[in-house]
Amino acid sequence: MFSSPSLPYQWHLDGNYLVGITFDRWWSLLKQNHFHVSPAYWHRVAATTVMSGLSTVLSSVESWRYDRAIAATELTTDPIFILGHWRSGTTFLHELLALDIEQLAYPNTFEVMSPQTFLSTEPLLSRWLAKLVPDRRPMDNMQLKVNSPQEDEFAIALMTLQSYYLALSFPDAEQHYERYLTLENLTPDELQQWQHKFLWFLQKLTFKYQRPLVLKSPPHTARIRLLLKLFPQAKFIHIHRHPYDVFQSMRHYFHTAGWLTYLQKPDLEVLDQAILRRYRLLYDAYFAQRHLIPPDQFYEVSFSALEQDPISEVKQIYHQFQLSYSDTLNARLRSYLDSRKNYRKNRFSALDTKIQQRLQQEWHEAFAAWDYAS
Repeated sequence: MFSSPSLPYQWHLDGNYLVGITFDRWWSLLKQNHFHVSPAYWHRVAATTVMSGLSTVLSSVESWRYDRAIAATELTTDPIFILGHWRSGTTFLHELLALDIEQLAYPNTFEVMSPQTFLSTEPLLSRWLAKLVPDRRPMDNMQLKVNSPQEDEFAIALMTLQSYYLALSFPDAEQHYERYLTLENLTPDELQQWQHKFLWFLQKLTFKYQRPLVLKSPPHTARIRLLLKLFPQAKFIHIHRHPYDVFQSMRHYFHTAGWLTYLQKPDLEVLDQAILRRYRLLYDAYFAQRHLIPPDQFYEVSFSALEQDPISEVKQIYHQFQLSYSDTLNARLRSYLDSRKNYRKNRFSALDTKIQQRLQQEWHEAFAAWDYAS
């Protein structure tokens, strides 16, 4: 196991996605991991325990106030799902589409971190929670706010404990939580629970915003069959990036932002192997299922194309899905892109030859599918 006299971000409590978990879920999560927490992170456990008690009380109040209205809310339009591996440009694409506040809605950082209380607490506690959200994402320096578009997977993780993201806190159990990437090997009861909570969260967002949802969570890339079963008219946008860049960026993530959420010291010796395995799991499922999507409900874009001409790509997405592209949205996109002019991506040194060869071998289907040079 990795050991160091100084652990990055050890005393930080910001970036903790568990902040909105209720006590019953928190206790179950600890029990699920045999209460194995590294002593270096006991303070995070204490903070989460205190917050879980508050979330439990507020959740009961919210349930009393809103459950009946949420249950009566229908998703009249199926969601748009942004698919793609982590570090492939999914966040950038999500932020672009989220600018269309006239036609679309999205879950924000506060809502996915407080999925059972946000209707009651967001107006009151968003300023406070902002202190627990880093101003910029440690892995790529992108701006992050409590109202930034965020992954719905975090909400599902807190409500069901059925998510790979729980390995961000308990890396020793990573292979256990990987079974929730595809959801294909769950028991009927487990799958029913996941579906119920997922649909409930989307109903809750729809109750609040009364607009179709645009959702981005990389694990959805491996769940096309299930998502189409739930939402036959759903639209899917898949974004891909050169596998070398994805691999290097994932390495960087676990050496930066990963340290904000650990409750166990990670074994860095197996980091590369875990990245390789996860990519295969995600894209084996994607390549096996993408043919299920009707052509008029699917759009695929490369990160390089989106980066080079984002407005053109957004226009093509809107044309494909027959959405109205307005002058207001165009102006909003240009303003957002102007605000990013000084943003610079991470730069990495070239991968060594052995790693390149291994990526070409283990991720060969991705290299071939999108014609990426080795």
